[in-house]
Amino acid sequence: MCGIVGYTGPRQAYPVILKGLKRLEYRGYDSAGIALVNSDGLNVYKKKGKVAVLEEEMENLHINSHIGIGHTRWATHGEPSDRNAHPHVSQSGNIAMIHNGIIENYSQIKKELLKKGYTFKSDTDTEVLLNFIDDILQKNECTLEEAVRIALRRIVGAYCILLVHKDDPETIIAARKGSPLVIGIGKGEHFLASDASPIIEYTKEVVYVNDYEIAIVKPDELILKNLGNDKQTPFITKLNMEMAAIEKGGYDHFMLKEIFEQPTTIYDCLRGRLDAEQGTIVMGGIQKYADQIMNAPRIIIIACGTSWHAGLVAEYIIEETCRIPVEVEYASEFRYRNPVVHKGDVIIAISQSGETADTLVAIEKAKEQGAVIVGIVNVVGSSIARASHTGSYTHAGPEIGVASTKAFTAQLAVLTMVALKIGYEKGTLNKERFMYLCKELSEIPAKAEQVLKLDDHIKEIALKYKDAPDFLYLGRGYNFPVALEGALKLKEISYIHAEGYPAAEMKHGPIALVTSELPVVFVATKDAYHEKVVSNMQEIKARKGIVISVITEGDTVSPTLSNDVITIPAADEIVAPMLSVIPLQLLAYHIGVAKGYDVDKPRNLAKSVTVE
Repeated sequence: MCGIVGYTGPRQAYPVILKGLKRLEYRGYDSAGIALVNSDGLNVYKKKGKVAVLEEEMENLHINSHIGIGHTRWATHGEPSDRNAHPHVSQSGNIAMIHNGIIENYSQIKKELLKKGYTFKSDTDTEVLLNFIDDILQKNECTLEEAVRIALRRIVGAYCILLVHKDDPETIIAARKGSPLVIGIGKGEHFLASDASPIIEYTKEVVYVNDYEIAIVKPDELILKNLGNDKQTPFITKLNMEMAAIEKGGYDHFMLKEIFEQPTTIYDCLRGRLDAEQGTIVMGGIQKYADQIMNAPRIIIIACGTSWHAGLVAEYIIEETCRIPVEVEYASEFRYRNPVVHKGDVIIAISQSGETADTLVAIEKAKEQGAVIVGIVNVVGSSIARASHTGSYTHAGPEIGVASTKAFTAQLAVLTMVALKIGYEKGTLNKERFMYLCKELSEIPAKAEQVLKLDDHIKEIALKYKDAPDFLYLGRGYNFPVALEGALKLKEISYIHAEGYPAAEMKHGPIALVTSELPVVFVATKDAYHEKVVSNMQEIKARKGIVISVITEGDTVSPTLSNDVITIPAADEIVAPMLSVIPLQLLAYHIGVAKGYDVDKPRNLAKSVTVE
């Protein structure tokens, strides 16, 4: 979850690291810190709170240093505080280290170190690992690189660590397992970070470090080794990301920018793949494994959070168009029970970051049992992308706002194309229906533009209900997962309690909550279930509940039962979720802003969940 950044080279390290931390703050913002090495030795600065608090603390300092590491924290071991903030310094005072991940066997190692006389200034597992490395360094009179290698052979858990030594003003030692690390290659300088966003300003040439690799990074040298001390050949990748993608571009918040980017991101996802006029869908990675997917006895979709909701929509689409049984699993549950996975099963893993820890472990387990892994991710070179047999990128571009928006609709666009392609090639989707759905899908970007024109209207609705203590979101069929996603967005951004339910299940409990003060949001676009949803609206109105409805143009019945109406363009029910979710994103956004919250960095959350 945490964000890490490092620099070694001719530049002043502090401005590079500070800017990098600001770009990585979406990964955690409980505390922040920086360690710099110069002729005076090791200098560490850290504060509870956001990066701006640290910047204010350091604004009058003039530190001449060309090497440093920085960290922005999402707390796991130990509450957010100055003492638990990274970087941590070893008891000897020689080494500073930052860490993203969780060391599962830290308690045992800590007991051993306590017996040796070590004391600890924090509650973190990171300080334990650091002192373990320093103890090895002192007892064996080896290099820091070798001490790290020895220590990591003992470690159980996930980590990405960066270390600097007070007597070495050039070298950063880095290692990873489970948590991401990217190294940018400049001219006589190197940049290290959790993702590419702090790097693209300086270079587009990067190396994605693999699990169980150690990097020895100097200004003019990058050496990769495995834990067996064998040298590895760095594979240099060229980034296709642009600076504008990680800037607000005139919007008040990244979340709003990313909501408004959806017509473009959906189009980019379809571009070069979908030709609606010719009736073709070209997806090289999917085509390569088309036979395995078509003949799969079942498909299991694994994901977390918003990606799980995209998986639920995909379940409906794949079963309808491909006639293959689909199960949708929370990755965190799938990995810990003993799931039945047969050779030939297809696992679709969905993740915006491609680094979601539970999803990554889940696909590794399924892979061992002979399943075919299809990755649907946004980040090129990410762990899930590399662990999958095949897959497809969503091309949504960097998503900085912690609450996922454009990633959801891009995932739906990719999953819809996969389903249509497989269904048509399998023969379960006839040509007429296939051509029609291709045309419907191609029109989504333009229709999304129309939905975004409702922003002012949705803001008015948000201001009416911003003080409601609870919300209920209801939908049937394809709209049920959209209701779940709408409720999740409201919880994340406004801290209002919200629940999503299948509309028919309302009578099995949630209707007891209905009062004249409860807003009930119906995702009620025209589909096979529309008359049933209208009946559910009537049940809410009979109990004096407040009805907010998202409906299709031409619906004359729903407005008569609604206190507030949001009307979106008509679309086939298979593709409609990419439109109906946008008003719910805007509703959550405007309520959060009206309540004075930082919608880009909601409390307790982080963007990329790289720990369990």
